Amino acid sequence: MRTSAALLSALAVAFPASAQQQVVRPPIALYWMSVDTASGMGAGMNVMSMMMGGGGGATRTLRLELGSSQSAAGEPRAGHDIPPGLNMGQALPLITPQRARETPRGEYTPESMERPKGRMKIYWGCGENVRAGQPVVIDFAGLAAGQRPPNMVSRQVSGPAGPAFGRNRTYGDWPNAEDAQAVPANASLRGDHLVKGNYSPEIKFAIGERHDFMEPVSFSPLSKTPAGAIPVQWKQLAGATGYFATAMGAAEGTNDIIMWSSSEVQEMGGALMDFVPPAEVARLIREKVVMPPQTTDCTVPGQVVKELGTGFLRFVAYGDELNLVQPPRPQDPKQPWEQIWAVKVRLKSTAGLLLAEGMGGMGGIGGTGGDVGERAQRRSPAPQPDAPEQPQKKDAIGQGVEEGLKALKGLFGR
Repeated sequence: MRTSAALLSALAVAFPASAQQQVVRPPIALYWMSVDTASGMGAGMNVMSMMMGGGGGATRTLRLELGSSQSAAGEPRAGHDIPPGLNMGQALPLITPQRARETPRGEYTPESMERPKGRMKIYWGCGENVRAGQPVVIDFAGLAAGQRPPNMVSRQVSGPAGPAFGRNRTYGDWPNAEDAQAVPANASLRGDHLVKGNYSPEIKFAIGERHDFMEPVSFSPLSKTPAGAIPVQWKQLAGATGYFATAMGAAEGTNDIIMWSSSEVQEMGGALMDFVPPAEVARLIREKVVMPPQTTDCTVPGQVVKELGTGFLRFVAYGDELNLVQPPRPQDPKQPWEQIWAVKVRLKSTAGLLLAEGMGGMGGIGGTGGDVGERAQRRSPAPQPDAPEQPQKKDAIGQGVEEGLKALKGLFGR
């Protein structure tokens, strides 16, 4: 024991620098830009307009979020001075939301909850036929009663926590009640950016072509194979780090919800349709959950297509991230890293279409790219984010999904 203690003491003296960890203090201000290009039904197209050849022009969306550890001097005020190429004026206001009054929640007991009906059947994998061991079946009634499916797999997607109202001492975002203008189809983020306010240090940075809006997803027209499968083909997107697809539908004449994902291993994929950091995308590619960026096709199996009926496919191409911190990290580990601000620009391109023959290949979904998107926007005004939604009659999918998600919340704790 004495020899071991002496050895440890000697090592501590011999390597003091390597054992020392640099003190890192978090940034005063954190600024996130979430940049999405959406096409097809993901761009707000409805089923009827697509069936009538209305096209799927791509739309661009932008979400800006500023969080600070400082309090505002008076009413919080902040704004983002944007480059001319964005075509949205000189600046976008970052408004601090008003704290909503909490509404008392009623107590829910097993007796007061309506017992969900139906099942969810989960498939996965690209190919003509489904793999052995599929589907995994979740009975909503059993789930509501506390019965956890023994063969259910759920993956976590790791990532940093961004700015949020209530998480930061002071917060502002865009779009908001003061300014909710649509992003033009020809908008570009390239150029110099300046974020300033009375609760944040000035944030100056530049965005280049690599971190501009991604291209829209471009699908080839869909058709069935003799086995009833549907090959989904797309044009490789510049800057994409990986792809993921999922489809959902209701089995005709039943209360069953059918879900399928392009993952080679079991995965529902709900969390994967959002922004995913490049390091997580790389991990998920290694785990055969996400398709590599060189992939340009994936076949939805015939049995899945048959059960889906006219299913809805969602597709995401993950993009790169721009991460900036001011000041840069000191090379000397003895010197603390006093961060003033940090910026994250995250990218993705998404699309949605019906899994039916003849779909795809129309307007912005086909090989025509952004020009069609621009023409579509000129034909019809972009939907306003704050416009009230019109009440719609729930179909079988809507009712089943709503009931299923209520039951699944207890399973996954969210």
